[in-house]
Amino acid sequence: MRAVVMDLYPCLLLLCMVTVYVTFAQQPSDEDWLELDTPQGPVRGRRDPETELYVFYNIPYATAPVKENKYKAPLPPPIWKTPLDAIDKHVICPQTTISIAPLPDNLVTQEDCLIANVYVPDTRKKNLTLLVYVHGGAFVMGYGDAAKMTNLLKEKDIILVTFNYRLGIHGFLCLGTEDVPGNAGMKDQVALLRWVRDNIASYGGNPSDVALAGYSAGAAAVDLLMLSKTAEGLFHRVIPESGGNLAAFSIQRDPLDIAKNHAKRLNFTKVDDVYALEYFYKTASWELLTLDSFYDRTDGTFVFSPCLERETREEAFFTESPLSILQKGSYRKIPVLYGFTQMEGLMRVHVHYEDWKHKMNEKFSDFLSADLTFKTGDEKEEVANKIKKFFFGGKQIGDDNILSYIDYFSDTIFAYPMLWAVKLHGEAGNNEVYLYEYSFVNENTPLVPQTNIRGADHCAQSAAIWDGANYAQANEQLVTPEYLSMKKTMRQIWRNFIRTGKPVPEGSSLPAWPAAGVDRAPYMSLGQKVELRHEPLLETRYRFWEDIYQKYYRAPIPPPTPESPRCQDL
Repeated sequence: MRAVVMDLYPCLLLLCMVTVYVTFAQQPSDEDWLELDTPQGPVRGRRDPETELYVFYNIPYATAPVKENKYKAPLPPPIWKTPLDAIDKHVICPQTTISIAPLPDNLVTQEDCLIANVYVPDTRKKNLTLLVYVHGGAFVMGYGDAAKMTNLLKEKDIILVTFNYRLGIHGFLCLGTEDVPGNAGMKDQVALLRWVRDNIASYGGNPSDVALAGYSAGAAAVDLLMLSKTAEGLFHRVIPESGGNLAAFSIQRDPLDIAKNHAKRLNFTKVDDVYALEYFYKTASWELLTLDSFYDRTDGTFVFSPCLERETREEAFFTESPLSILQKGSYRKIPVLYGFTQMEGLMRVHVHYEDWKHKMNEKFSDFLSADLTFKTGDEKEEVANKIKKFFFGGKQIGDDNILSYIDYFSDTIFAYPMLWAVKLHGEAGNNEVYLYEYSFVNENTPLVPQTNIRGADHCAQSAAIWDGANYAQANEQLVTPEYLSMKKTMRQIWRNFIRTGKPVPEGSSLPAWPAAGVDRAPYMSLGQKVELRHEPLLETRYRFWEDIYQKYYRAPIPPPTPESPRCQDL
C-alpha cells in the first residue's frame, strides 16, 4: 500500500496536519504588530489574539541551493533593509503527496523552503529560554508548524521556534560526490541552530539557553544532532520523543546502494556510473522524486534518511556512526529526556496489519530490521525463526496475538534502540539521562483491533503536549477530564526540563525522578498514575534483543570515494 503518515501513524497524522490558521475580520492595527531590529534587517510580527503571542512567520533562516547545487548544504540567509512583514505563507518543502489524511489546502510547496516561525511572549523580559522543535514525518514528510506547543509559553518565559528542513531525496540523497555529499536535511537543521545563535537575542531569547526537542523522525534528528560536532554547543538540553539515533530508520546502512536501487525503480539503468546517477537525480523532477512515500518498507526504514558521509570539501554532518560515537563517549554530555509509548507498534496496525500478518507467516525474515546482517541466508532464516518464536511462540501471526505483533514493531523501530542508547550514555558517563514510558489511556481511547485492550499509540506523549486536546479536532468525545489533567502534567514535566534540564526539580508535587543508569532504571511510568519504577524497563525483551544485536548488528557505511568523472561526464 502506498501510504505515508505525517508522524508515522494515521491518528496523529490527522492531528499533525490539521493546523488552525487564524483569520482576521479586519486589518490589524499598529498595536497588533511588533517590529524588531535583527541582524537580517527589521522584522514585523503580528500578535495572535488567541495565544497573546507575537508570531514571526516565514523568516528565512537559510537559503536552499537550487539546480545543480540543490543537494548541497544550505546557503546563508538573505538580509534586507525595509521591514519584513513576517506573515504565514504556509510554505512547505517538496515532499510526498501520498497521504491517508488531508493536508490543509493552503500549503505552498517550494524548493526554497527553509523558513522558521518564532513565537514570542508579550513580555519585556529578555534572555528567555529557547525551545526549538523539530517536526517528524519519517524524514519524507512534514513541516514546522504542523504541531504547535504554544501552551508551554503561557508563563512568558520561553520562546518557541519551529522550522522546515529538506525532506526525502531532496534532503537525504547521499552519493559521496562533491555535489551530493549527503545530509542536506540535517545541515539545514544545523543552519537553523546557528541562525538561533546569531539572531534570537533580537527576539528576546537567550542563545546560551536552548532546549531542542523533536517527535518521531524529529526525535531521531535531535538525537543525531547531539552527536554531531557541527551542532556542538548550539543547544543545551534535548528531548527525543519516540525516536532515537540508533533506530534503523535514523541512518542509511548503505546510502549508495539505496540510491541505486531507487533509481532502478524509477527506470534509470546506468546506476553503476555514480556521475550518471548523480546527473539523473539532479535533473529528475520533484514530482518524480516524491512519488514514493517509502512507508511500505518492512525493514524498519523509510529509505532516505541521514547517512555517514565521506570526507569532501563540504563540512560533513558526521563521518562516524552514532553507535561508535556513543561507545567512545566522544560527544558533549547534556541532559536528555528519552521516552516512548507503550504501544509504538500500533502505527503498523493502522495501515499494514491485514496484509503484513500473512506475509510475516510466509517469510518472517523479510521483516527483520535493516540494521541486522547475516553471513548466509540460512543464518538469517535461523535468527528470524528465533525472533518469531520469542514473540509468537509456535503460533501463526494473526488476530489472536496482535499484541505480540505490536510489541515486535514497538521494539524494533523504537524501544530497543532507545534503551540501548540509555545504556551507552550511562557507560559514557552521562548521568543526566531521564527515561519514561508513556501509557496513558482512558475509556475513549480506541481499542486495539481484535482485543478489549487500549494502548498509547506512537507519539501519544507528544500529542499530549501539543496545543488542542489530542484528537479533539477530529473527534471531540475523546477529550475527557482525565486526559486534560494528563496534558497538564505532561506540560509541567516538559516545561521543567526545558527550563532546568530536570523533568522534576526539587519542590515539585510530582514524584522525584532520578536519572537512569546503565541498567535503564529507574524510569517514570506516565500512565493513569505518574510513578517512578525501579526495575529496568522491558527487561526480558531488552535482554533478548541485546543478544541478537551483539551478534548481528549491521553498522552503517559511507558511500565510497567515487572515481574521477570521465570527460564526457563533465
